[in-house]
Amino acid sequence: MAYLGISGLKYYQNWLSEKKQQKIIGLLRDCVAVSPLFQPCMPRTGKPFSVKMTNLGSLGWVSDKQGYRYQPSHPVTGRPWLPIPDDIMTIWNELSDWHVPPEACLVNYYSPEARMGAHVDNDEHNLAAPIVSISLGDSATFRIGGHKRGGPTRSMRLMSGDCLILSGDARLRYHGIDRVFAGSSDLLRQGGRINLTLRRVNY
Repeated sequence: MAYLGISGLKYYQNWLSEKKQQKIIGLLRDCVAVSPLFQPCMPRTGKPFSVKMTNLGSLGWVSDKQGYRYQPSHPVTGRPWLPIPDDIMTIWNELSDWHVPPEACLVNYYSPEARMGAHVDNDEHNLAAPIVSISLGDSATFRIGGHKRGGPTRSMRLMSGDCLILSGDARLRYHGIDRVFAGSSDLLRQGGRINLTLRRVNY
């Protein structure tokens, strides 16, 4: 399956019903009460990301002055990450076509001003497993390019309830979020966008 002419990029428009979206947001509120959002920063420079994040699962992705990595505990509270809720695991099982479950679910919160620069998700030991991305809240412009920085890119608008899979050729392409469309959804009380990315870290 291909989308935007890119092999391995799979787009599931409006995959989640409004009721399912609301249920997942309720679950995330409970999770954030225990594992609060924190501000990741760039290695070496310490420049903060414009997004805030937390994690679910046995491993969570962290970025700070020491580098990018997966670790089993919250960098601020020191507590283990909470398990990935069944309602989110179901999406992986339905869409990923992968034989083992994800170990990490990144929870990124985008305020209307937040962006995510072009990057490749390559901190995992297992780069063959797909990444499942779930959009909740305000719409955003997703951009994807090639396997090196620069060159042609393609973009699409992701809306609340949409799911995107990066697998095969698409798995290691540069991609990011250019813009969040403030007020395009009323799913989140405070506005903004939440992106969940489910990842298999180890073999």
